[in-house]
Amino acid sequence: MATTVDTLVIGAGQAGIAMSEHLGGHGIEHLVLERHRIAERWRSERWDSLVMNGPAWHDRFPNREFTSDPDGFPGKEDVADYFAAYAEQIDAPIRCGVEVISATRKAGRSGFTVETSDGMIDAENVVAATGPFQKPIIPPLVPETAGIVQMHSTGYRNPGQLSEGAILIVGAGSSGSQIADELLRAGRDVYLSVGPHDRPPRRYRGRDFCWWLGVLGKWDLAAPTPGTEHVTIAVSGAQGGKTVDFRDFAARGMTLLGRTDGYADGALTFAPDLATNVTNGDTNYLSVLQEADAHIARFGLDLPEEPEAKIIRPDPACITDPIRSLDIAQAGITSIIWATGFAPDYGWLHADVFDERGRPLHSRGVTTEPGLYFLGLPWQSRRGSAFIWGVWHDAKYVADQIAKARSYSHHHAVRPPLTEARP
Repeated sequence: MATTVDTLVIGAGQAGIAMSEHLGGHGIEHLVLERHRIAERWRSERWDSLVMNGPAWHDRFPNREFTSDPDGFPGKEDVADYFAAYAEQIDAPIRCGVEVISATRKAGRSGFTVETSDGMIDAENVVAATGPFQKPIIPPLVPETAGIVQMHSTGYRNPGQLSEGAILIVGAGSSGSQIADELLRAGRDVYLSVGPHDRPPRRYRGRDFCWWLGVLGKWDLAAPTPGTEHVTIAVSGAQGGKTVDFRDFAARGMTLLGRTDGYADGALTFAPDLATNVTNGDTNYLSVLQEADAHIARFGLDLPEEPEAKIIRPDPACITDPIRSLDIAQAGITSIIWATGFAPDYGWLHADVFDERGRPLHSRGVTTEPGLYFLGLPWQSRRGSAFIWGVWHDAKYVADQIAKARSYSHHHAVRPPLTEARP
């Protein structure tokens, strides 16, 4: 016999836990299913030294602080433990070790039939809170016959995991740049393929960039269009939190390359866009400094001058004379790490709410399919949606919409019959 629940939440990461808190606040009966452990991706799909990209005071839910230094950057296990403790704090009804096989709209009536590895569930509402990191993307460029180790960034753990030889990292967002820096510090010969990106300062004039984006109103920027993809941001909390500087990487021995765009006869080819990508990243970086200076002047803030932050060092040779083709064997490359992002994977959800690329069609997580919602998507409602605190606020909105819909469906007004007025 099927279990019956008002709202079923799929996924017990940051999105699912936030959803549970807000559903509980509305008194809505719900169940959260997680196929592994709470916040499992933080534990088993990240490299060993990973820390948060935002400081502990900022990247958290409003009702619980990290026990570590507020200005520090908690490690991945600390983050997973934080969510497990938070789930216990709110008494979230989470069932771990249960995989969702399919979710289908009931014919001729409201609600969904959900098949799981632990039996059937009937749910009036379904919230897909599986997040954006679902299906790792490895472009089909380099064939297995090339005899080189290839892995996605989710498979990387530490420098000792990789065999001797040079390493190519494709993708210079937060994951790619941090992994490249770690391997360089470990004494490895590193090539880094740099695509278009934003490159904010880690700190400026005594304040973290998370603070600056807050006071400058940038966290609340709405997505330009529905389904806007995640913007690649090169930022890091590693080494106590330092600004990602690709020219510094090159000065320390790393070879920068343009965007990887082809492979043939044992050689990779790269687009002639390295200088443009790095320069555009600089423009983004300097624009934040400029806006911060203007904000300080406008409000008379007593924050120290930092003129050295505006110094951009000269371009290294790998930028002025970029490599367009690289023979893998001659370069001694034995491993490629693809830090190339993720694709959505909602094969279990049978509903007409996806575009041609499999991305959810929604408005702030609400779909045109009654009772079906999404949570934890990049740009779900604003720029901050991809961050821990942002998903908490998105969850509140989705829970409010579920509560509103329930208030209508449960309303059965009874009006007394009209009678003629007596004289």
